[in-house]
Amino acid sequence: MPAIGGRKIKELLQKEFNIDIGRDRLFELLDRHNLLIKPRIHRTRTTFSDHGLRIYPDLRKGFIPTDINQLWVSDITYIWLGDRFHYLFLVTDAYSRKIVGWEIADNMRHENAMTALKMAFRGLRKGDCPIHHSDKGLQYCAKKYVSMLVRRKIMISMTEGYDPRNNGVAERVNGILKEEFLKHMDVTAGNIREVLEKIINTYHTRRPHLSLGMLTPDEVHRGAVPGAKLWKKYYLKDA
Repeated sequence: MPAIGGRKIKELLQKEFNIDIGRDRLFELLDRHNLLIKPRIHRTRTTFSDHGLRIYPDLRKGFIPTDINQLWVSDITYIWLGDRFHYLFLVTDAYSRKIVGWEIADNMRHENAMTALKMAFRGLRKGDCPIHHSDKGLQYCAKKYVSMLVRRKIMISMTEGYDPRNNGVAERVNGILKEEFLKHMDVTAGNIREVLEKIINTYHTRRPHLSLGMLTPDEVHRGAVPGAKLWKKYYLKDA
C-alpha cells in the first residue's frame, strides 16, 4: 500500500505493531520525511450518455444502506498503460465498499460491464436484491445489460446530471485503486490482470476505511458493523 493515508497508517501501527503515536505527531513525522501525498485531479471522460437509450431515475435519494447487497454502484475508470488506455469495470457494494465484481479490458464495450456484473451475481446471497446504481453511460443502458438486471428483479438507478461526483462511492474506489496502488507499480498490458487481482485482494483485506470506522471491506462484508468516522478531515498546508 505505497500511498496509504496517514490516518490509516496510524491505525495499522496501533493494530499490527502496538505503536501508539498521536495524530499530529505522525503527520509532522511524515511531513519531515516528505511522505505526505499531494492529491491530483485529472479526469478522462468514460461516460457517453448521448445514446438515445432509456435512462432511469436516481433511487439513492434518501436511501442509506444498512447491510451488504442493498446498493451496488457500478463505474468505469481508465488506466493508461504506456501507449493506450485500458478500462476497469467495477461493481462495488456501497455498504462494505467491497468490490464484488470487476473486469479489465482494452475497450469500453458493454460486454465487459456484463462480465463484472456476472461476477457480482455469483457472490450474491440468496434473497438479496440490491439497487444497481450507475451513471447514464451507454454500457449501463445497453439492452443486454439492463436485461440482466431485470431478470434478477433488480431496481435500476442512474445519476442525474453529468457530474462524476454524483456517483461518489464508485469514484472514491476508483481513486484508491489508481492513486494509492497502480500509479506506484510497474503495470503493463501483459500483467495488468494479475496486478489488479493482488491490489483488490489487498484493498479488501488490509486497507482500513475511514468511512467504515477503520474496518476493512472484507470485515464489514463478513458481518462486522462499521464504526463511526474516527477523525475529522485533516489538512496540512502541503498535504
